[in-house]
Amino acid sequence: MPVDGFDLALSIGGAAGQGIATPGNILARIIVRRGLHLQAYNAYQSIIRGGHIFLTLRVSDRPIYNHGDRIDLLVCLNQDTMNRHLGVMGAGARVVFNSDTIKPGDPPDGVNLCPMPITELTDNSRNKLVQNTVSLGVIASLLGLDFGVLEEALTLQFKRKGQDVVDENVGVARKGFEHASDQFEPFPTAIPTLPKPLAVWTGNDALAMGGAAAGVKFYCAYPMSPATGVLHWMAKNGRELGIMVRQVEDEIAAANMVVGAAHAGCRTMCATSGGGFALMTEAIGSAAMMELSPVFINVQRAGPSTGVPTKTEQGDLWQVLGASQGDFERFIVAPRDALDAFNTMPELFNLCEKSQCPGIVLSDLLISEGTFSVDPDAINMQPTIDRGELITESSVTDGYQRYLDTESGVSPRAVPGLEGHVHVVATDEHDEDGVLISDEFTNPHKRRQMVEKRARKMHGVVNQIAAPRLEGSPDAEVTLVSFGSTWGVITEAIEQLAAKSVTANHLHIKWIVPLHADAIMEALSPSKRTVIVENNYSGQFYRYLRSETGLSVDGHIRKYDGEPFMPHHIVDGVQELIAEKTDRYVPVHELTV
Repeated sequence: MPVDGFDLALSIGGAAGQGIATPGNILARIIVRRGLHLQAYNAYQSIIRGGHIFLTLRVSDRPIYNHGDRIDLLVCLNQDTMNRHLGVMGAGARVVFNSDTIKPGDPPDGVNLCPMPITELTDNSRNKLVQNTVSLGVIASLLGLDFGVLEEALTLQFKRKGQDVVDENVGVARKGFEHASDQFEPFPTAIPTLPKPLAVWTGNDALAMGGAAAGVKFYCAYPMSPATGVLHWMAKNGRELGIMVRQVEDEIAAANMVVGAAHAGCRTMCATSGGGFALMTEAIGSAAMMELSPVFINVQRAGPSTGVPTKTEQGDLWQVLGASQGDFERFIVAPRDALDAFNTMPELFNLCEKSQCPGIVLSDLLISEGTFSVDPDAINMQPTIDRGELITESSVTDGYQRYLDTESGVSPRAVPGLEGHVHVVATDEHDEDGVLISDEFTNPHKRRQMVEKRARKMHGVVNQIAAPRLEGSPDAEVTLVSFGSTWGVITEAIEQLAAKSVTANHLHIKWIVPLHADAIMEALSPSKRTVIVENNYSGQFYRYLRSETGLSVDGHIRKYDGEPFMPHHIVDGVQELIAEKTDRYVPVHELTV
């Protein structure tokens, strides 16, 4: 841990089915209630039992934006975890393990082994998950926690299972706590308590809550990791919030249902990953032709096809840029973290409804399935809602033109069923009245009129959105350019580079469409050395920026092994690029997960 504050990372490793989530949830609750900042990342496999699961929780007394570079406390629930990770532990680290079943081998210098005789501590319990609770007791002791804090958390976790289960878990946790207090040296700095308790959520929770705050009244999805958490939150809270939630047979049905619900007049959204999004694209195009405003969330994972379904990547950028056939207007936004994802949803819905076109949110597994602390006061569940030119009162008209050719390109919109505003909506091209062009005859003048009308909706809309701004010194040696989830790791990498006497700044681009092309080029024009950072192989983000701006850069840092960047990956890459050893740095993930 650094001497100028509390910053500790603890990891729990084992196999699927060994109950790693429960101690992780208990620790997360304890951490945020003490007002400490939390970032958690779970590296897991796509099988129900077996494989290697590795949950890392980073805790700090200052805001943190990634899960860090190192492990200070490792809990091994099986031999595989010990074999994989002991060798990468650093001096001062603690390794907790069941000494009845796990052999540690030779630890690196300065690593403290903390064996737990589980059979002795649990009176030969047959419950294989009991070692998890003993481990919590050991962790509490090593961190300098009062046992009462852990007892309260365990009671809250297990009370629904009855007092006997609570008593059993509190009892074995106390045995672990006392054993650790007698046998092991705690960390030199005890875990602190800050004045204001925080809350904890996942990125998928944030996306779902943001949709609810934005006024979503219909949510539909087919489960697909890593986007399923949005459906879980909606299913749990939808009835209370007045949101109709439907799980349907596939992504085609889900996409068409949200388009239909948008036509009926309510705000609608769905979430999936790249494979499901591929099935949704025709419906997205239909929303554009019908000038509707549903929102589609694509939580990226490593592809193509099934790919690596439980790992992260930024490989779907060109997929969303090219979603559906033909030219049409859409918004594409890539939030940088969970709180940004929450705040983005109302803004996106307002833009979509005012412009009457679909919106796409580009998240990834790192954001969506990550667990993060958040200040509850930062969550505004009553944002401004602007539904655009929506006709809400009945009237007798000479003829309602749903697709009236206006100067702005946005036509007054009436909800179906409103008296005096009967209109046709279909996926075919149409004229201002909604009459299908192909039903009459293919009219090139009307076709051109409608294409240009829809295109005008996006003219100047970029001015309604905050442009990206350079973070850091304008005289930096290196400018790092990124989008999406890499913001957090780059922010910390810049601090580490400064400690190595390398100055770096950062241009993070959130809005993909529309793109602030002029603002981006203005921000980058004084850059001495420009480096693009992205989580894919082919440089999708760079290729897009180059196509829109003509941008030329000096180097690339790319990662595509399924695991997210760590700060030192960026630091190492910048140093390699400055030394001109390469123009494309691909970091190796040292922690074998």
